[in-house]
Amino acid sequence: MAERFVGKWTLTASENFDEYMKAIGVGFPTRQMGMLAKPDLIISVGDDQVITMKSESTFKNTEIQFKLDEVFDETTADGRNTKTTFNLSNGKLVQEQVWEDKKTTLEREIEDGKLIAKCFMDDVVAVRTYERAA
Repeated sequence: MAERFVGKWTLTASENFDEYMKAIGVGFPTRQMGMLAKPDLIISVGDDQVITMKSESTFKNTEIQFKLDEVFDETTADGRNTKTTFNLSNGKLVQEQVWEDKKTTLEREIEDGKLIAKCFMDDVVAVRTYERAA
């Protein structure tokens, strides 16, 4: 099921992302850089069902590896240290990050051949759209 997300995806649209970054506590300078970055998202699945997710941009490159339904320690691109879990739910790749007394959820799904990432923090929702790279 996670195989449908495999590939290289390029960010083509971003809605309300600055508000989302504010809601999770990202400082102004990092938010400015985050708004300028147009990352490529590269997702792969190994033989051992370890999923690798890379984000590459001129601003910063990050990489995480995980197995579905297993909690792991993640240091996010903005420097938060989170306990993170991924699962598949209703065709969506759902990521939950917990840190301090906060929690954010990111839902990724494929719609019309595009990867749609919805980022939720309290009542703030950001939507980032990626298209498959050639």
